[in-house]
Amino acid sequence: MSLRPIVLASGSVSRKTMLNAAQVPFTAVSPDVDEGAVKQAMTGASPAAIAEALAEAKALAVAAPQDALVIGSDQILECDGEIFSKVDSLLEAGAILMRLRGRTHRLITSVALVCDRTVLWRHTETIGLVMRDFSAEFLDAYLAAEGVDCLSSVGCYRLEALGAQLFSSIEGDHFSVRGLPLIATLNALREHGGLLP
Repeated sequence: MSLRPIVLASGSVSRKTMLNAAQVPFTAVSPDVDEGAVKQAMTGASPAAIAEALAEAKALAVAAPQDALVIGSDQILECDGEIFSKVDSLLEAGAILMRLRGRTHRLITSVALVCDRTVLWRHTETIGLVMRDFSAEFLDAYLAAEGVDCLSSVGCYRLEALGAQLFSSIEGDHFSVRGLPLIATLNALREHGGLLP
């Protein structure tokens, strides 16, 4: 049986790690998408709509072989009506984490599957995360240990690493927190000929 090639429209280490662990054959290409421009154009839209638009834009931005299945995915972090974006420094990361400390936020993760510039499938999951009221000493130790790695996530945490200690509870899919609703994506890849049924 001939399977369609799979392309991951992402430079995310976390997404690559999940697909590799699930033994999905794929190539990764970083998409050239101005996320800030997309968000600005969608001012007033729901976090889910923005996540979906970004996931689709990333999948459509990648040049892929004909008949290839292109996976695009994105996340939006929302807390009390405010949408957060990735930051560029550990100082900003500390400020973000202090704003989220002791509060519940939502992480909306969307994925789109595209073939020949046509969106075949979309899926969005919302995860509720309660960040514990950690001490200043913990925050300093966390930022020192994680370093710039924490900047790869919109919330400045990696659940698969020390970031797990930031939370008192999480409601939702663990894979989606890491950037890709993996089980739903695997099902879609099978349905559209990318993986063995």
